[in-house]
Amino acid sequence: MNLIMAILSTASSLALFLPNVSFSLPKMYAEAVKLWPYESGFHPLGCAGLSFSLGFFLVAFLFLVFDLDIALLLRLPWRDHLHNATGTFYWATTLLLYLTLRLTYECTQGRLEWAE
Repeated sequence: MNLIMAILSTASSLALFLPNVSFSLPKMYAEAVKLWPYESGFHPLGCAGLSFSLGFFLVAFLFLVFDLDIALLLRLPWRDHLHNATGTFYWATTLLLYLTLRLTYECTQGRLEWAE
C-alpha cells in the first residue's frame, strides 16, 4: 500500500510541478527565417498547398492493397501443413482472383492513366 501511495504522490506532484515550470520559463521567440515554410532560406516558388492528382492517390492505394496481399500470401507455404490446406488454397485463390478482377476493372475504366 505504501508503494502505491508513493507512486500516486510522485505522479500528482509531477503533474502539478511540471506545467508551472514550463509556464515560468522565459519564452523563446522564433526568428523570421524560421517562420518561413522552408527553412532553407529560399522563398517558395509556387503555392505550397498544391494538391496531387487523384490518380496519384489511386495508384498509391492500389500499391498498398497489393503489398498487403503479398504480405498475407507469403505465409501460405507454412499454412499448407494445417488440417484444412484446401480451404487455405481456395481463400488465397479467391483473394487473388478478386484483386486481379478489380485491377482489370480499374484499367479498363482508364483510372490508372497518368495523362488526362
